[in-house]
Amino acid sequence: MSTNKTTTTPKEFFNYTIDYNGIEEENKLLRETINQLKNELDRYRTPPLMICEVKDLHEKKTKAVIKAPNGNEFFVDIDSRVKKLFVGDTVLCEQKNLTIIQKIAASTKFNAEKFVIIEKPNVQWNKIGGLQRQIDEIKEVVELPLKKPELFKKLGINPPKGILLHGPPGTGKTLLAKAVAKSTNSTFIEIVGSELVQKFIGEGAKLVKELFILAREKAPSIVFIDELDALAAQRMELGTSGEREVQRTFMQLLAEIDGFKHLGDVKIIGCTNRKDILDPAITRPGRLDRLIHVPLPELEGIKQIFDIHTKNMPLHRSVNKDKLTKELIDFSGAEIRAVCTEAGYFAIRKDQSKVKHTDFEKAIKKVKEEEELEGTDYLHMFG
Repeated sequence: MSTNKTTTTPKEFFNYTIDYNGIEEENKLLRETINQLKNELDRYRTPPLMICEVKDLHEKKTKAVIKAPNGNEFFVDIDSRVKKLFVGDTVLCEQKNLTIIQKIAASTKFNAEKFVIIEKPNVQWNKIGGLQRQIDEIKEVVELPLKKPELFKKLGINPPKGILLHGPPGTGKTLLAKAVAKSTNSTFIEIVGSELVQKFIGEGAKLVKELFILAREKAPSIVFIDELDALAAQRMELGTSGEREVQRTFMQLLAEIDGFKHLGDVKIIGCTNRKDILDPAITRPGRLDRLIHVPLPELEGIKQIFDIHTKNMPLHRSVNKDKLTKELIDFSGAEIRAVCTEAGYFAIRKDQSKVKHTDFEKAIKKVKEEEELEGTDYLHMFG
């Protein structure tokens, strides 16, 4: 007796179909994703390219002299795919052998407004004490040509293009520059020479050029260059690329000064604590040829400065101004201001409604000690 077994298939089996098209589409998407990730990894592993400037072309434009960002120059090959290359173009170079592999469109202009301080000062002449002779001279050299240029034109003389303020720190050089900008309603454009040298190696000359374009656009304007000695020190044998760049920036500054028209609405005011190390080229006739010394204030000047900074302070009857001004001999204007501020703090700490004579004496002692401490640190650093 034989038994026939019949195999039964679940009903659900016949309802199950394989979506081959969907799986193939998913595999295709996964392969594309993998390729994309591989390309991303390749880009991450690719060394960055160096941005350089073409200085000269040789051998039928198959080789070139380029200037690297650090100022050094190299003689390099040009990739055959790079066409229509000219001197002055900005290019991308492979880092290992500096071969030029691509030309790029790069702006050669700075936005100079990002790197300078531009303002309309509100410093009045009567807020400056002890510098009447310097004020009179600045009015004659800077203010008068800006306010009444027809006087100079009638007499056939050319006013100075700029002046140099020199003297110890804190004596009011910046205040003088801001005050003349206020009195002539000029735009005050300030740049610090040391920052220009430190921050813009490779680009300093371009920034100077853009700075004076900006000054002409905002005329009448005063270009105030603080710490000029950092940029215009006496020239010597050029060693490092940094020293060469400082010289290029300095030469551009001289070129801009020489390019100014007489009776123009742009005046330059240089400022330095170290006139002795300046290059004579910056102070020769036709450039910053009017030198104005801003010294430490004398006794009468100290009284004026003290009165300016205590004008709005409630003073106790014990305050002896004559005695205090004698104790402030050899203090700069900035130090006298610091003394008045410190005296106010001493009064606040004791919850006083008025500032007493003893508060000023303590402040004088404190400021003097701080100055002596700074002087000691300076000697340790350089000597």
